[in-house]
Amino acid sequence: MTYEEYLDEVTTLIAERYKLVDAAAIELVMQAQAADFFVSHDENPALRTNQQAKLDARTIYSQHQQSGL
Repeated sequence: MTYEEYLDEVTTLIAERYKLVDAAAIELVMQAQAADFFVSHDENPALRTNQQAKLDARTIYSQHQQSGL
């Protein structure tokens, strides 16, 4: 999948799995992107899989929970 499709998939997974409204899930992915979380995904298309999206969604949400935001 393309980089943009991958970000969409991670966003969708966060919204569905953690019962967040789309805007909140988008914000989490945008924050992760701003923190360079997805740099390796942009450079390496092999990292843009559904399985990796599930792992990344979990990681991003967990980091959000730990930050207390």
